[in-house]
Amino acid sequence: METKPQKMPKVAKVKNKAAAEIQITAEQLLREAKERDLEILPPPPKQKISDPAELADYQMRKRKTFEDNIRKNRTVMSNWIKYALWEESQKEIQRSRSVFERGLDIDHRNVTLWLKYAEMEMRNRQVNHARNLWDRAITILPRINQFWYKYTYMEEMLENIPGTRAVFERWMEWEPDEQAWQTYINFELRYKEIDRARQIYERFVVTHPQVKNWIKYAKFEDNHGFINSARRTYERAIHFYGDDHLDETLFIAFARFEENHKEHERARVIYKYALDHIPKDQAKELFKAYTIHEKKYGDRSGIEDVIVSKRKFQYEQEIAQNPTNYDAWFDYLRLIESEGDDDIIRETYERAIANIPPTKNKQFWRRYIYLWINYALYEELDARNVERTREVYKACLDLLPHKTFTFSKIWLLFAQFEIRQKNLTAARKILGASIGMCPRDKLFRGYIDIEIQLREFDRCRILYEKFLEFGPENCVTWMKFAELETLLGDYSRARAIFRLAINQPRLDMPELLWKSYIDFEIAQDEIENARQLYEQLVERTTHVKVWLSYANFELNNKNDDGLNLSLARRVYERANDSLKNSQEKESRVLLLENWRDFEMEHGDEDSRSKVESKMPKRIKKRQKVIDEDGIEQGWEEVFDYIFPEDEASKPNLKLLAAAKMWMKHKETSNESAEQESIDDRES
Repeated sequence: METKPQKMPKVAKVKNKAAAEIQITAEQLLREAKERDLEILPPPPKQKISDPAELADYQMRKRKTFEDNIRKNRTVMSNWIKYALWEESQKEIQRSRSVFERGLDIDHRNVTLWLKYAEMEMRNRQVNHARNLWDRAITILPRINQFWYKYTYMEEMLENIPGTRAVFERWMEWEPDEQAWQTYINFELRYKEIDRARQIYERFVVTHPQVKNWIKYAKFEDNHGFINSARRTYERAIHFYGDDHLDETLFIAFARFEENHKEHERARVIYKYALDHIPKDQAKELFKAYTIHEKKYGDRSGIEDVIVSKRKFQYEQEIAQNPTNYDAWFDYLRLIESEGDDDIIRETYERAIANIPPTKNKQFWRRYIYLWINYALYEELDARNVERTREVYKACLDLLPHKTFTFSKIWLLFAQFEIRQKNLTAARKILGASIGMCPRDKLFRGYIDIEIQLREFDRCRILYEKFLEFGPENCVTWMKFAELETLLGDYSRARAIFRLAINQPRLDMPELLWKSYIDFEIAQDEIENARQLYEQLVERTTHVKVWLSYANFELNNKNDDGLNLSLARRVYERANDSLKNSQEKESRVLLLENWRDFEMEHGDEDSRSKVESKMPKRIKKRQKVIDEDGIEQGWEEVFDYIFPEDEASKPNLKLLAAAKMWMKHKETSNESAEQESIDDRES
C-alpha cells in the first residue's frame, strides 16, 4: 500500500520588528481625530411647511424627539429647557409652561430652570404669572440673590414702587450680604426717600457691623448735607466698638471728615485720642495721616509731637520684635528723656533693665550694663535722687554673676558716686568688696588712683602689695609701684621694687620692665648700676635690640675724654660674636648695619674697613613649600645672607668635592681592570 508523504507544518515567518520609517505618535492620532470632528458639514436642507397638516406632523415629530430625550435621562435640565423654549417658539405658551412645571417637579432647586421659566413669562407679558413664579422661587430658594434682584427689577420696571419695597423688605428679613442692602438703599435714593434710606442704614450697620459700613453711613449723611448727623454717626461707631476693638480706618475717616469741614482742632483731637487708645502695631496708617495733617495745618510743636509719636511707635515695634535689642532701648530712652516726664522715664528704664541677657556670656552683657549706668546717672544728675541712685547701683551689682564675670566700671562708678556724696568710708567698702569678690586689674588701678588723689600713700602701698600678690607677672604694676616710690623720693624702695620685679620667674612684658629699671638708674646718675643691668640683661637674652640699646647707652655716656667710643665699639663686637652662633641672620644684618653707621660717624678708615669686611652678601635661592600636613606645595624664592666670617671658618668645599670625585673615578677604573683580567682568563 502506497503511503502519502506527510506535509511539513508551516513555520511562521518572523515579522520585521524594526522601527517604522515614519513614526506616528498618540498626539498625532488625537489631533487627526479632532480635525475630523471639526470638519464643517453641509447644513441640512431647509424644510418648508405649507399647510397645517405638515405643521402638525412636524410638531409631533419634534415633541416625540424631546420626549424621547427626556425619557432617556430625566435629570438633564437642558433637555427640559430646550423643550420648553421650543414650545414657546411655536406660540404654545401653555405647553411651554407645562414643560417647565414638569421640569420643576424633577429638580425644584435648579436656578437656571427657574430663571428661564420666569424670563419666558416676562417675554410674553404674563406679569401675574411671572410675579407668582418669583414668589414661589424666593419662597423655595430664599438664599439665591439672583431671584430677588430679578424680582425687584421687574417690579420697579412695572413702576410698582410699593410692591418693590415690599419685596426688598421680605429680602432684608433674610439678612443678605452687603450688596443687597446697598441695592435697597440706592432704590430709595432714586426716589428721594432720604429718611427711608437712613432707616435702612440703621438696620444695615447692625446686621453687618463692619467699619466700612459705618463709614458709608456717615458719608451718606455728609453727602446729603447732614453734618451733625454724620458726626454723630462717627461718634456712635466709636462707642459701638469700644476701646478693645477700635480700628484706625474709622478714626482716619472721622478726622478727614472734620478736616474737610475746616474743623482742624477737632481732627487733631481725634488723631490724638486714636493714638492713645489703639495699639501701636495697629496704627501705621494713622501715624501717616496724622503727620500729613500736622504738616498741612499744624504748627512747629504739633509737627514735632507727631514725629516723636511716630518714633516712639517705631521703637516700640523694634523692642516688641526683639526685647534684647539694647540699641533700640538706648534710642527710645533718649527720646523719652527729652520729654522730661520722670514717671515715664523710670517706667521705661525698668522695662529696659528687665530684659536680662539669656546667657552668661560677657559679650552679650556689654551693651546691657550701660542701661544700668545710664539709669543711675539719670537718677543722680537729672532726677537728683541720691537714694534711688544708690539702689540702682546695688541692684545692678546684685544681678551680676561675679563668680563668672564682672564689670569693673560699675564698681568704680558706684565708689565715685559715694565720694561725690562725701562718703569715703562707703566708697572704700565698695572697692574693698570688689577686690575681695572679683579682683581685676582695672579695679586695683581705679582704687589706687582714688587713694592717690586723696593723698593716702600708705593705702596705695598696701593696695600695690595686694595687687602684686594677685598678679605678680604684671610688669605695668611693678613699674607703677616703683614710679610712685620715685615720686615720693624713696629711691631705695623703688630700686628694691625693680629688683624684685626682674627676679620674677614669669613676666608678661619683661622688656618694658628692664627698660624702665635702666631708665630709672640713668635718671639717678647711677651709670655703673645701669651698666650692670645691661650686663645681666645680655646674659639672659641675645636679642639684637638689647645690644643696640646697650651700645647707644655706652655711646651717650661721656667720660673725661669725651664719648665712650671704645666701650660702644666693644659692645658691637661682643654682639656680633654672640649673634654669630645664632641662626638669626636678619638680626645680625641689622646689628652690622647699625655698627657701620656708628663707624661712619665716629670711626676711622681702619674701623670702617673692618666693619665693611664683615658685611654679608645677599643671595636669592629656592626652597620647597611644605604645608602643615607635610605635603609639598611647590617652590618659592627667598633671600639669604652669606657672611664672610662664616665662609672663612668653613673648609674648602670645592676641594673636598674634587677629592671625592677622584676617589670615585679611581674605584671605577679598578673595577673595569679586574673585569678585563677575568675575561682574559676565561678565554
